[in-house]
Amino acid sequence: MSASAGTPLTLALTRGRILKDCLPLLAAAGIVPEEDPGSSRKLVIGTNRADVRLLVLRGSDVSVYVRHGAADAGVVGRDMLLEAGSEGLYEPLDLGIARCRLMTAGLVERAPLRSRVRVATKFVNVARRFYAAQGLQADIIKLYGAMELAPVLGLAERIVDIVDTGNTLRANGLEPIETIAEISSRLVVNKAAMKLRPGPLGELIEGLAAAVGQRDAAAPRGGAGGAP
Repeated sequence: MSASAGTPLTLALTRGRILKDCLPLLAAAGIVPEEDPGSSRKLVIGTNRADVRLLVLRGSDVSVYVRHGAADAGVVGRDMLLEAGSEGLYEPLDLGIARCRLMTAGLVERAPLRSRVRVATKFVNVARRFYAAQGLQADIIKLYGAMELAPVLGLAERIVDIVDTGNTLRANGLEPIETIAEISSRLVVNKAAMKLRPGPLGELIEGLAAAVGQRDAAAPRGGAGGAP
C-alpha cells in the first residue's frame, strides 16, 4: 500500500467501542498503531506502515473529515451516515462491528400519538424523516445525553436513540417501540481520493474485507459482533 506523492494514507477512526472493535481488523490487514489509540492523547497516530496514519475522532466528525478530504477513508457507525448523509462518500464495506439498533422509545405507560409528536434526540434528520413517513409532524428537542429523562420529566413523548440491550430504557420506565435501522460500522472512502489513489485505497478495502471474512468464518454461528 504505497501512498502517492509521499503522503500517508489517512484513516479516520471513531473513538470508543468502534475503535476497540476495529483495531483487530486493522491488525489482520497489516496495520498496527504505534501506540494505543484508546489511551493516547494524540489525535494523529502513526502505524507500523510509513504510508498509513490514523486519526481518532468523534463519530459525528469522521464522515466530515472524509467528505472534505482531510482523511482518505474512515470507520463510522451507520447511524452517523443516516443522520449526516453520505454525499461524497463510498461505502464499500460493512465491517460488522459495534452492532446495535436505532430505535424510538417511550414510557411503558404512554398515551397514543396525535398528529404532532415531541421527540428528544441527537438524530434530528433521522427522526424528522421517520415520523414524516408516518404522517406525523415531529417537534425536535435536540439532546446529547440522558435521553431517557425526557419522557420521564414530560419534556418529550418519544426519544430516538441507539439501543444496545435496552436495560437503561427499562431501568427508567421506558421501552423500545420501533426499530428505525439496524446499525453497524462501515468503511467509508472519499470519492475523489478513490480516483486519485485507487491502489492504496483498493488494498485497504481488500485487506479489511479479508479480515472481516476470516473473523466471520471463525465466529460461532450467529455472526461476529453479536447483537447487543
